[in-house]
Amino acid sequence: MDDYRKGWALRYLREAMDEVKIAKKDSKAFNLIFDAVRKAQAAIYYSLGEPTFIDSIVQEVIEKSLPAENPVLRCLIEIEKTIKRLEQMENEPQGSHISDLAIKESDRVVSIALKIVGLLISED
Repeated sequence: MDDYRKGWALRYLREAMDEVKIAKKDSKAFNLIFDAVRKAQAAIYYSLGEPTFIDSIVQEVIEKSLPAENPVLRCLIEIEKTIKRLEQMENEPQGSHISDLAIKESDRVVSIALKIVGLLISED
């Protein structure tokens, strides 16, 4: 991984972790959850290669319901689907159940991103 992509991956990952922490502490900042999961996803995409190319592959597989036999691609598809579910929650009234679920899911996505980016950076 080149320094440019490594730098962006680490930046997005740091920002995602910070935004989840802020959203957990302040219910008024709940919408940061949605930015955080997109940034975690961007961190993964930057660590894997060209983000727009990877996103287009993920979107194509989802839109055309193609089989995802590669485990990394399956993981990226599940993250995208989780993000879509979270974005749907954004428009619902924010009860404690929805807030807890969104925070739990965002924690999971950020944790996965942390592991993937960490693994790919360590192989560098």
